[in-house]
Amino acid sequence: MTRSGIAGARPHRLSDGAFAALGAGRPDAATVGELRRAQLSRHMLLLREIAATAPTPGFASLVAQERADPPRVREMLARPLTGVWAASYLSALRLGSLPEEAGAGYLADLAAAPGRAGRLLTATHDGLSISVRVEDQDPLRSRLGLTPAARLTDAQAARWQELFAGAWRLLAGRLRPQAEVLAAVLDCIVPVEADPDARGISATSADAFGAVAMSEPADATALAVGLLHETQHSVLNAVNYLFDLHEEPDALGYSPWRDDPRPASGILHGAYAYLNVARFRRARDGDPLAAFEFARWRSAVVTAADELLGRGRLTAAGTRFVTALRAEALPWLDEPVAPEVARLAAGANADHRLRWRLRNLRVDPADARALAAAWRRGDSPPRVASHLREQPRRALEASARLDLAHAVLRGEPVYGTGGDLAYVRGERDAAVHAYARGLMGDPGDDAAWAGLVLTGGLSAEPEVLAAAYRALGDRNVDPITLATWLSS
Repeated sequence: MTRSGIAGARPHRLSDGAFAALGAGRPDAATVGELRRAQLSRHMLLLREIAATAPTPGFASLVAQERADPPRVREMLARPLTGVWAASYLSALRLGSLPEEAGAGYLADLAAAPGRAGRLLTATHDGLSISVRVEDQDPLRSRLGLTPAARLTDAQAARWQELFAGAWRLLAGRLRPQAEVLAAVLDCIVPVEADPDARGISATSADAFGAVAMSEPADATALAVGLLHETQHSVLNAVNYLFDLHEEPDALGYSPWRDDPRPASGILHGAYAYLNVARFRRARDGDPLAAFEFARWRSAVVTAADELLGRGRLTAAGTRFVTALRAEALPWLDEPVAPEVARLAAGANADHRLRWRLRNLRVDPADARALAAAWRRGDSPPRVASHLREQPRRALEASARLDLAHAVLRGEPVYGTGGDLAYVRGERDAAVHAYARGLMGDPGDDAAWAGLVLTGGLSAEPEVLAAAYRALGDRNVDPITLATWLSS
């Protein structure tokens, strides 16, 4: 830093080998260090632009402090929420509107603070240590996209520490290379309010490298998985500041982890995060539910990588990155899992895609009427196209079949509708006929349409099948017969 701005930023480079290892989710310490330095450079460049745009309280103090103690000032500037402040404040300056929590006083307070306040979560296992700050006071913590929880009580903080220590034992004991990356990247955890409709929620921000917003997890395993997942997002966000991985603008497409259509950037984020989730589940031998998650996510990661590579929207760097990601997960497809686990995992992936289609794709009403007319005449079905809805629904939806599969794998009693129960028990004929009976009474049940196609071994596109059935307006028509006709 100089009197007029920031100095000392140098170009950031990665070798081809380091870039490939990064794509495979196995960066070494030098690569992670380069990503951290690149993020610091970004924060410093943002600050320089802010100071050049408008008077900035606290900037002169930071300049003076940097001369006396450069490491301390760089530590302050490297903090995740400093990045959030710098990005949001510069954006507000350009728009001529300054939100109170993004005001210039934030930098002055940062410069005046003697050190970082707040609790630390610490853990050591097998000689590997980690220390992470609990950020439950900074006003900018709401910028991570979730509702911040109130400041932790002593009891809540003790619970977080207990979970953190347990998660670290799992990570350092089973996935040491990934644990080392986590220790180098993760700076702070922002506790957030739980979502009553979800088992746990978490998020990161592209402007907050090393920060994870997270509701209190159910157990140490959930915390370990959540931190692995979100840290991958932080790493990929840092990569995206150094390399253009995909072209813009980009069309929306299917993501195995979301119920809404996603651009290439979102699909890549999901694949990169779930690469580490699959890796974690792979390391947990003897646990049927972990084997299910491993089988499900290894396939989903490879599928997403194949679709990204096939869409033609990746840059040369993006192609190298995704190719390395795919090469890491591809051998996992050959690793054996129990047949019943494999069946349920493959079914969960197929079910998600079917439900996604019903949720996000529509059939033109005229095409649906043409299908109905062809059915009545006894003709072959005409080819019709599905179109992405103009405003796809965003909120995530629970899957009763997935919940039942989890219960079966945990050895718990299972309860549900006839079709869903038959499906998880492997009784395909009973399941498909149960779904058909239900649809004759309620043609608007999208979950049943997905179940019918899933269990019937049909190639019909579920949104086309549902649209044709509704256009017929005759509940005496057997949905199985109609689906078979459409599949011909």
